[in-house]
Amino acid sequence: MKTIIATTALCLSAAAVFAAAHAMAPAVTASDQDTSGGTVSADSVIAPANGWLVVHRTDAEMAPGPVVGHAPLGEGENMDVTAILTEDVASGDMLMLMVHGEDGGMSTGVFEYTLGASEDGPIRQDGDLVMATITAE
Repeated sequence: MKTIIATTALCLSAAAVFAAAHAMAPAVTASDQDTSGGTVSADSVIAPANGWLVVHRTDAEMAPGPVVGHAPLGEGENMDVTAILTEDVASGDMLMLMVHGEDGGMSTGVFEYTLGASEDGPIRQDGDLVMATITAE
């Protein structure tokens, strides 16, 4: 009987840890970095579902601008996510690394977002975009 109780307690504890891991708030962690190699990276990204890390140009106004790169994300914690840049980024340029969903569009697993579209659009946490802003070095 003690074995059954111990096994049940262990299973419940594991389920609680699993649920807590999936309840982590969406987030992006990134630092200023050298983009001369044609890539930009986030140290970690927590995604609520499969989606995309999208690199937008931005400026002091902090509005998301044109997309200049993207990388796929899996649900949960993603470490060292690297996006290939599709345009040159100069030293001093500001970039917004943002979490987008995999919603709408014609194909799953194909990034289909264009600025202002709803397909594969940005996700929000409590009304705010999930993103980090960096400066290219």
